[in-house]
Amino acid sequence: MDHSSLKRHLITAALPLALLTAGSAQADLDTVRFGVPPWPGVTVKSEVASQILEAMGYQTQQSELAVGVILNGLANDDLDVYLGGWYPIEQEMIDPLVADDKVDKVAKNISNANSGLVVPEYVHEAGVNSVADLDRYKDRFDGEIQGIEAGTGINDAILAAIDEDSAGLGDWQLRESSTSAMLAYADQKISDKQWVTFVGWEPHWMNVSYDLYYLEDSDDSGVAQIESTVWSVVPAGLEAEDANLYRFLSQYQVAIADQNDWVYQYSHEERPADEVASEWIRNHYDTVGEWLDGVKTKEGEPAIDAVKAQLDG
Repeated sequence: MDHSSLKRHLITAALPLALLTAGSAQADLDTVRFGVPPWPGVTVKSEVASQILEAMGYQTQQSELAVGVILNGLANDDLDVYLGGWYPIEQEMIDPLVADDKVDKVAKNISNANSGLVVPEYVHEAGVNSVADLDRYKDRFDGEIQGIEAGTGINDAILAAIDEDSAGLGDWQLRESSTSAMLAYADQKISDKQWVTFVGWEPHWMNVSYDLYYLEDSDDSGVAQIESTVWSVVPAGLEAEDANLYRFLSQYQVAIADQNDWVYQYSHEERPADEVASEWIRNHYDTVGEWLDGVKTKEGEPAIDAVKAQLDG
């Protein structure tokens, strides 16, 4: 996930939903309509789910939209599935809709995701375990923290920690830049085995490319050990309308390591999402079988058998 994209698409409107759907609420779920923000992790996660559902006899539709438009679409039965309900960032947007019985949080499709300041493993092995350890080695870091785009939540937390001199960071500098520029800088430092600390999060391809250590927090700085959860969100009436689909979504829980790999293949290696998804499904039938435990095709057959037949055929 790109944090700048996250903030931008939380507040940006997109095309009116009526322009991307032929009708509004549908009487049945022959077609499952996904709302997909332009984030690599949710893109591949939606594609994996879509390929499984198509093997089960559903049609699927994926529409790239801003988060606010997606949530409105779910509340109005214009969309059926959103796999990117990022908490706590989107909590104030989603919880009121849950309270009003407009949407339902089906399951945590990603649990215990970590974000915050990271260092390369060789820096950790040299004695940097927590945010409090950074200042002990200030000269080796040049007194700099590498950040992402200005105005993002994690950057604001780092600036607040500097202003408040949390964990001895009062005389440090935050170097704000784009996510890609930050990672390019970190890549150069890591290639040369130099010391660097920067903003990290999972799932993301950085966790595949580099051996990183997520720093422990200190003085409640708010810049480390930030735990996130990603929810699958659906219209409130989905379980009554299609209990079989609802069961699949309630069991569709992705390991962070798997989504790290999806993002690496799609975003870093620039492979098509459908190719990444189909290859992963074929190589992980045990996991897919757990997702499809008790789930049937539209014809009433075991869903896992249909998936294997579709992907291996």
